[in-house]
Amino acid sequence: MSVWALGLNHTTAPLDLRGRFAFALDQIAPTLQSLRSSFPSSRHPQVEAAIISTCNRTEIYCASEHIALDHTFGWLAESGGVAPTLLRSHAYTLHDDEAARHVFRVASGLDSMVLGEAQILGQMKDAVRAAENVGALGTTLNQLFQRSFAVAKEVRTATEIGAHSISMAAAAVRLAGQLFEDLRKTRVLFVGAGEMIDLAVTHFAAKEPKSIAIANRTLERGEKLATRFGGEAMRLADLPARLAEFDIVVSCTASTLPIIGLGAVERALKARKHRPIFMVDLAVPRDIEPEVKALEDVYLYTVDDLAHVVQQGQANRQAAVAQAEVIIDAGVQSFMHWLGQRSTVPLIQQLNAQADEWRSAEMTRARKLLAKGESVDAVLEAMSRGLTQKMMHGAMAELHSGDAASREQTAQTISRLFLRKER
Repeated sequence: MSVWALGLNHTTAPLDLRGRFAFALDQIAPTLQSLRSSFPSSRHPQVEAAIISTCNRTEIYCASEHIALDHTFGWLAESGGVAPTLLRSHAYTLHDDEAARHVFRVASGLDSMVLGEAQILGQMKDAVRAAENVGALGTTLNQLFQRSFAVAKEVRTATEIGAHSISMAAAAVRLAGQLFEDLRKTRVLFVGAGEMIDLAVTHFAAKEPKSIAIANRTLERGEKLATRFGGEAMRLADLPARLAEFDIVVSCTASTLPIIGLGAVERALKARKHRPIFMVDLAVPRDIEPEVKALEDVYLYTVDDLAHVVQQGQANRQAAVAQAEVIIDAGVQSFMHWLGQRSTVPLIQQLNAQADEWRSAEMTRARKLLAKGESVDAVLEAMSRGLTQKMMHGAMAELHSGDAASREQTAQTISRLFLRKER
């Protein structure tokens, strides 16, 4: 069994290209079905697959008897509507121990834009659950991901990799504080109600802004989040008309198209008499049209723009990284040992089936002898002799066949298997 992975992330691909390959959680199931059905059934009858898609990465993990990286690449390029050559120039491919090491590092927060961040682990668990629900996760990938979660837990327990970590949400608050002298005088609008927005609201609420509003497609979900922080909820459809009310806008939805356009921001600026607006677009694909960044009095930051802020203080965690890599190395070795053992499973199954067949035949013969009135001792003697002969027949036949060199090799193997001394 082989494992392979391919993907693109914040270090290899620009934001807009990553956006073409972003899959919302509810898209994972049909996307996995499309991927698995694309493999030729003759050579890849049961390909295991999982997709991890976040604002910083999209990665595909597969397992099968034969590696099919080129096919997976072609499928991903087609799904994103880009040329395979363009995708290859921004993507990475990994297999077996390299793939295991990578997924362990991702789970542990070592491959994130925010070194040591813990959010990726929850996102990975969601992706694994989605793959399980659609029946795309077999024994091999299940082992790979469960081991990655165990390694991540050990890394966080045994090292300080998460210490002093600056999240995207915290970075946004820090930048907003540089633009506005007192965040307590600002009105903040959050667009979306997912995990990232929840985190962002938590950080901004700690600064006690003048007001907080949540705009979401589903009003009920927005109200639930707004209630926790004493804010108001509004419908997404009302956003353009009310945009001028807010000094800070933080957006992160699963929309495939921008939901805050250039025209809406221009009208908001006019109504605000060009008082500045601080905007953070944490979505991939973008929620805010990129042309907005060119407007005066708008300070727009994307996930990539926040990279410099979140990288600050990384030197303080480099010692923890070295410790984490040691834990990951051990995890990779353990997984590869398990994967190697999996190749002998069919042989073990065949041996067990053959032994059970011999046992069944001797039991049938023994019952017949007992029915004829043979003594129990004689029947047991005959049954044990019959089993022994069946078990030794193949080895004896091999010892008497072949040339001298092959017989010598066979003799050593048989000696090792059958003549081991108990220690």
